[in-house]
Amino acid sequence: MTKKTAEAAPARRGFLKALGLSAGAAAAATPLVATPAVARESAAEARKARYQRNSPHVQAFYRTNRYEQ
Repeated sequence: MTKKTAEAAPARRGFLKALGLSAGAAAAATPLVATPAVARESAAEARKARYQRNSPHVQAFYRTNRYEQ
């Protein structure tokens, strides 16, 4: 190994080590700045009808697919 490459190796190792540590720090800091979770809908909200059976587009769907009400 020449003197030039022997001097470059520690600098390159230091750079790669710093790069790896900064990536780890960025990954660790991400959950700390995350937004809070949104509340889920209640069981009653989940079972609630999201359409009106007598609306024109639902009636057209029933008529097209021949479903009885």
